[in-house]
Amino acid sequence: MSSEQTEQTAGAGLAFIELENMPSMEELLTAQESKSEFVEGSIIDGIVVEKRNDGALVDIGYKAEGFIPMAEFRNWPDVKSGDKVDVFLEEIENEENMPCISLQKAYFVRAWERVTSEYGEGSIIKGIMKHRVKGGIIVDLNGVEAFLPGSQLDIGPVRNMDDYLGQEYDFKILKINQERKNIVVSRRELLEESRKDKRASLLKDMEVGQVRKGLVKNITDFGAFIDLGGVDGLLHITDMSWGRIAHPSEMLEIGHEVEVMILDIDYDKERVSLGLKQKSENPWENVEAKYPVGTKIKGRIVNIMPYGAFVEIEDGIEGLIHVSEMSWTKRITKAGEVVSVGEEVEAVVLDIDKDEKKISLGLRQKSRNPWEVLAEKYPAGTKIKGKVRNMTSYGAFVEIENDIDGMIHVSDMSWTRKINNPSEILKAGDEVEAIILDIDPEQQRISLGLKQAEDDPWSNIDQLYKIGDLVKGKVTKITAFGAFIELTHKIDGLIHISQISKDHIEKVKDILKLGDEVEARVIKIDQEERRIGLSIKAVSETFSEADLRAAAEEVTAALRPGEDMVDMGELLDSSIAEHASRQESDGRE
Repeated sequence: MSSEQTEQTAGAGLAFIELENMPSMEELLTAQESKSEFVEGSIIDGIVVEKRNDGALVDIGYKAEGFIPMAEFRNWPDVKSGDKVDVFLEEIENEENMPCISLQKAYFVRAWERVTSEYGEGSIIKGIMKHRVKGGIIVDLNGVEAFLPGSQLDIGPVRNMDDYLGQEYDFKILKINQERKNIVVSRRELLEESRKDKRASLLKDMEVGQVRKGLVKNITDFGAFIDLGGVDGLLHITDMSWGRIAHPSEMLEIGHEVEVMILDIDYDKERVSLGLKQKSENPWENVEAKYPVGTKIKGRIVNIMPYGAFVEIEDGIEGLIHVSEMSWTKRITKAGEVVSVGEEVEAVVLDIDKDEKKISLGLRQKSRNPWEVLAEKYPAGTKIKGKVRNMTSYGAFVEIENDIDGMIHVSDMSWTRKINNPSEILKAGDEVEAIILDIDPEQQRISLGLKQAEDDPWSNIDQLYKIGDLVKGKVTKITAFGAFIELTHKIDGLIHISQISKDHIEKVKDILKLGDEVEARVIKIDQEERRIGLSIKAVSETFSEADLRAAAEEVTAALRPGEDMVDMGELLDSSIAEHASRQESDGRE
């Protein structure tokens, strides 16, 4: 046989061997038909054929078994060969020519179909809080995991989500997404619906005047919100106590139980007004009978304002001690100068205004009004001794006793002189004798007289001086129109410029000086006006009665009718002094 024939024979043999090892057409068709029975993404039946340490081989009727990890079995210790299981076919053949199956995904698909077929959006379903994730909690709904946003966990703010884990609750399905296979649920909506129903029912049971228990839910500056078991009521700060409180936290704490009275109900707005003080009797109801005017009370200073101090007499009742009622003798400008917060004081009830809830109190009334005591001790006309404490332009204040001063008005300082300023005859520290003219306890005023301590020389002027008498005195004042001469008994006489000399005189000071001793004759006595006219030129013995009358008429004509000689003297004296001072100032400049 030729070599060519030999090669052909060998090739034919090789071809025969290969054809002999290939599956038959029937086997190929059967395998293709078997493979086409399996659909990826479907759930198929399986049997555990072998249990290993890390999982189990499951026969699904395909040419090769699939492997399921131990972790996917819910009760792995109880798994044994021959157990029937439903598995999810993820892939008919993987890289190892084995089917890729999942027991866990089969559980989920079955659970998803069961949950979504029985429950829709808006349905209520039970679930268990599993674990926290970003923004909320994963909830197990009978094998299907759902997302519970943190905002839907509870009605109020949640401090710690971990407190809810492992707990079973009812949930409302908010949204189902079939494509993404996820569910969003809410617990808050169920709580709000339940609370709304409960609130409506609770409001129907409430009545004004009822006393109910509640928990302090929140505290603000103006009051506190009380949870009455589903309905929040406002307890305003003004309804917490009959007395004074600065902040609700003085009486309440969040979380504490409190018993309150229902004051008002707004069914439309579902608002309830509460009161705490209304549970006890209003202490102002019988305040007038309990604390009549004149009663001495004891209390504690609870607040101080510049104008007075507030005294707590009892719980819910306060009285005001005004600064004007704190001392009989001292001028109090600020209440804090006398009392302090927390101090226990005794006071007297002066007035009660029940409608306005006001009580006026006095501290000084605890002792008798010293002005009344003085009025009894020093009746009008009594002579007293005292020291000049201070002076004003219109008078001098003299201490009588116990820091009580009496005032000597300038008009009561001299019988004979017109005093324009008390400094003309007095100074602070002087010891003086004065007469009590009047004591007004209500106005707290004592009027004193300095001149009244002496006899009025004008009352018997006729016995002291007569027209034509020669008198001597000292020049005390010089004015443009004359000079004042101090006579005996502190009486001043006026020598008019026309009566100084027989010769014409331009200026009084050219002839007379302060302190000069002069002799003059009385030419006029006006008891009603308290005036004495003097004349130096009438000193001559040849001066007759007719001359005296003529001189008096001359002086009278020179002065304006009704003009007080002393007043005019003061005025001109002041004017001259001011002019001289101005000239002196101009000279310095």
